Parts: sequence; C-alpha cells; structure tokens
Amino acid sequence: MYRQFEIIYLLLNKGKITAKDLAEHFGVSRRTIHRDIDSLCMAGIPVYTEKGNSGGIKIMPEYVLDKSVLSDEEQNVILSALQGLKIINTSEAEQMINKLSGMFNKTADDWLSVDFSHWSRDNNALFQAAKTAILEKRIVEFDYRSTYGTFAESTRRRVEPVQIWFKSMTWYLKGFCLERQDMRTFKLIKIKNLKVTNEKFSKRNLPLNNSSVKSDEQKKPNVLIELKIAARMFYRVVEEFDKDQVEKLKDGSFLVKIDWPFDEWVYSRILSYGEYIEVLSPEIVRKTFIEKTQKILNNYSK
Repeated sequence: MYRQFEIIYLLLNKGKITAKDLAEHFGVSRRTIHRDIDSLCMAGIPVYTEKGNSGGIKIMPEYVLDKSVLSDEEQNVILSALQGLKIINTSEAEQMINKLSGMFNKTADDWLSVDFSHWSRDNNALFQAAKTAILEKRIVEFDYRSTYGTFAESTRRRVEPVQIWFKSMTWYLKGFCLERQDMRTFKLIKIKNLKVTNEKFSKRNLPLNNSSVKSDEQKKPNVLIELKIAARMFYRVVEEFDKDQVEKLKDGSFLVKIDWPFDEWVYSRILSYGEYIEVLSPEIVRKTFIEKTQKILNNYSK
C-alpha cells in the first residue's frame, strides 16, 4: 500500500516515470510495478501507460489525491514519517507536511528531534553535504583519519555515497570507496574537508546490509571483561548494560560481565567510572589498566 501511495506522489511530482525507474527506485521487479499500476487503476486512480521512446507511466494532470484512499491510521503513519524527515532539514518534507495536514485535517505531532552536532563542533553542514551528494549521486572527496592513526595522519578518499547510517550513538557514511574498490563505512565525525564534486555516479548493485559492508576502522577482537562497579553508579549500570550482564552483589555493588572490543576504547570507558570501578578479569586488561592509572598518577606527582 505504501509503495503504491509513493508511486502516486512520484507521478504527481514528475508527471511521467518509466516502470524501469520505478523498479530501481523501490528495488522490485518491473512485473511488481505493473501489478501496482493495475491495482491503482482498479482503485479508480487515473494512471495510464504510454508506449514509445517518450512514453512512460503517467497520471491524469487534473487528478487530486483523495484522502479517502487512506485509512485514519495510514494518514497518521505518513505524517509521522514526514515529521521524522524534518530532522534533516528537508524543505520538501515541511511542504508536504503542511499540504497533507490540511488535506487530512490533522496536526503532525513533532515526535522526533535529533541534534547532529557534536559537543565540540557542529556537524550539521557535513551531514547536509553528505545528504545532497547521496540524493544527487555525486562523488565526494574527504580526508579520513582511522581509529588507530594520529591527528596528523589521514588519507584522502573518493567515495560514491549511498547512505547515512546511525548506530550506537554514532553517525556513519556508507559508500563505495574508489580507493579500496569496495563498500565501506566511515564515521562522520572523522571526516574532514568534505567536498561534493560535480562528478556523477551510477548506482551499483551492491548490498547495503550492515554485515556485508566493511568498516574503514581497524577491527580488534572482543574480550570478556569482568567488572565490579560501586553501588552509587547504579544509574550508569542500568543505562549502559543489559540485565543479563549484571549481577547484584551482597554489598550492593554490581558484577558486570561484558564483551568489549580489546582496544584503547575499553580503558577510556573504564576510566570514566573513576574510583568506582575495579577490573577483575582478564588479567591482561587488569594489569594494563593498573599501568595506565599509575602513569596518570605519575603525571600529577612530578
């Protein structure tokens, strides 16, 4: 139903579009698109097909979408989805919300808000540039610093961007890296000097699912870590760990068993608990953490 509704809006906006373009847009077969067109015709929506080189699927120019085509619940879903699009500053979404709100006689609730800025700098301009490049299928160039590089070390990348992805409190850019000749993910916060070029690219038939897209970060193996966290850190334990990872001890403290990547991130995370945490195992993490805290102490004892 939602695909057919979007087909109507594409036709209203573009005037004409081919079955091939619709199939690529939705990631379905042309046969599926033709079935959708038949369903729309049966529903009384004046969609028709013109053959020939200049042909395509069209909708009668005088047609106005009847709100009765959609149920009350479907109208709410559409307005909520468009409200979500406002977080990326799409003026088109704002216009559509105003039009559909009037047509449906409903008010779109402002149900979602996302701040794209980092505590130390604003990433909104970067986000907007990446969005533009994705929608217009234009190659981007940027300097990228991986996790294990230094501030002075970065590589210049040329990427065909295809998706902005949010996971675990971090924004990523997915795209085909022309240097690596493979799909990669890049943390937005580590992208510097991004330039949207005028070079166009064609969509590649490559998977976008997260398991098949390589990260441009060097991966470290996970390690099972046992932590003892003081009772006064209850609020963080509840927020940061799952129930099956936590055991409450008799003294009120918490025993936490967690699989974490075995890299520097682990130690910074542990240090964030200050004196209210103890590493119990494995011994190598415990020993390394003791060495790091001793070095911190030495910095203040000089």
